[in-house]
Amino acid sequence: MYQHVIDTAKEKMEKTKEVFKREMASLRAGRANPRILDRIMVDYYGVQTPLTQMANIMSPEPRMLTIALWDTKAIPLVEKAIQKSDLGMNPANDGKIIRLIVPELNEERRKELTKLVWRNAEESKVAIRSIRRDAIDQIKKMQKNSEISEDDQHVAENEMQKVTDAAVKDIDEIAKEKEKEIMSV
Repeated sequence: MYQHVIDTAKEKMEKTKEVFKREMASLRAGRANPRILDRIMVDYYGVQTPLTQMANIMSPEPRMLTIALWDTKAIPLVEKAIQKSDLGMNPANDGKIIRLIVPELNEERRKELTKLVWRNAEESKVAIRSIRRDAIDQIKKMQKNSEISEDDQHVAENEMQKVTDAAVKDIDEIAKEKEKEIMSV
């Protein structure tokens, strides 16, 4: 009876982990990764359009990204969106392709990025704990309405805690990997 509540919570926690993984993939660590442009939205004819839906993005060199737009008239719009973003890169174009040079990370910037990783990890863990709290509230309500026994309630709460602990551990592992990647020169 309570398994549905736990399964739903587990699903939500998985989605939270996936969002965190995507955030970490879009965080640049001194190497050119086309995924860092996933969050860039371009005001394209009055519609906020993801850059990834407007262009072919490649990394021909370890520290360079090229953006080949399907509509070259949109180059100034894309350049403006990149400059407004938090990437800290200046786009250069030759009329057909936009080039982005990924700057080397200095020690200070690496430490800033590491702090950002752990801040995002903490936000994800708070979201996971909130999911746990909601699930346990549902379980308590089920027990109060005599849908499950008190013993079932304790079993369900313990199981919910184990699921939460596993999800929090996964978030920490992802963050540690990203920190290692950022700090390696």
